[in-house]
Amino acid sequence: MSATELFAGVPVTDLAAALAWYERLFGAAPDFHPNDDEAVWRVAGGWVYVVRDPERAGRALLTVLVDDLDAQVTALRARGIEPDSVEGETIRKAAITDADGNRVTFAHPGGG
Repeated sequence: MSATELFAGVPVTDLAAALAWYERLFGAAPDFHPNDDEAVWRVAGGWVYVVRDPERAGRALLTVLVDDLDAQVTALRARGIEPDSVEGETIRKAAITDADGNRVTFAHPGGG
C-alpha cells in the first residue's frame, strides 16, 4: 500500500458555527464543500474536514506541525483565537479547543 493523501475528520454539532471558527483557525475559507454537511481545508499536505455529526462531536484530536510556533500563535491571536495553553521545551505546542470540545494542537518539535 502506498498512501497518497490523508483526510482527518472533526465532528461538530453546529456546522455553521464551526465553519466560522475553523475559518479563523486556519485563516481561510474551506477549499471545498463536498456536501451540505461538510467543509474541507487543505492543511499541511493533508486535508481536514469538519462534518456535522452530533453523536461524535467533541472527540477529535488533531496535531499540526508548524515551523514557527510563536508566529502561529501570533496569527491565531490576530484572528481572535486564544490557545488554551502554550507549553513545552523540546516539543512546544499550543492547544486550542473548539465549541464542541474537539482539540486542535499546533506543535513545533524543535522547541521554537
